[in-house]
Amino acid sequence: MNNLWLSLLCLAVTLGLYYANKRLYRRFHSLPLMPLVLTPVLLVLMLVVGHISWQNYIGESHWLLWLLGPATVAFAVPIYDNLMTIRRHWMSLSAGVITATAVAVTSSVWLARLFMLPDEIQRSLAVRSVTTPFALAAARPLGGQPDLVALFVVVTGVFGMAVGDILFLRLSIRAGVAKGAGFGAASHGAGTARSWELGPQEGVIASLVMMLSGVLMVLVAPLVAWIMF
Repeated sequence: MNNLWLSLLCLAVTLGLYYANKRLYRRFHSLPLMPLVLTPVLLVLMLVVGHISWQNYIGESHWLLWLLGPATVAFAVPIYDNLMTIRRHWMSLSAGVITATAVAVTSSVWLARLFMLPDEIQRSLAVRSVTTPFALAAARPLGGQPDLVALFVVVTGVFGMAVGDILFLRLSIRAGVAKGAGFGAASHGAGTARSWELGPQEGVIASLVMMLSGVLMVLVAPLVAWIMF
């Protein structure tokens, strides 16, 4: 099988696995069955067992990565439809975004240094708490590795989404705005998806905080590179 047909087959399998996984998750609603968790695991197993190179896999699937940008921007639509809610909480949301970004960057870098991780891992970890398109853009002035950045972003999102509900329960946080802001700031896309499951208010706030955190990270990345590296 030539590389073109192999790449097309990988693309078809990726889409098929995702939609099948999505239907399975809707039925059983278990964390290990989430498309963001199970589908990548199955795809990695497919590549390993089938001895398929990353170049062959991504050959016709690269546009899926490109769609991350438009998908992120699409969150602006429900935000526009809920401007009144945002205007009511703009001050607390702004303070939360700034605080969350500062804590995420400093804690990631300092912990990486504490465990004496390589420099490229430190630089890649610095942007782990913003969604992938923004994280990749912010990683350039920091000198982060795109593959590592994407991995850390996904792991952060899944972990934050998994423990978010438990933390809200333990801390007695019941307000929808607080839950949405927490998910959007700490676990970006995965957390935003979870927020929409909780309700429209949580989803809107999570979408807004996710985008604001990403924009802020891109803007301050050169400053972070100068201060911390």
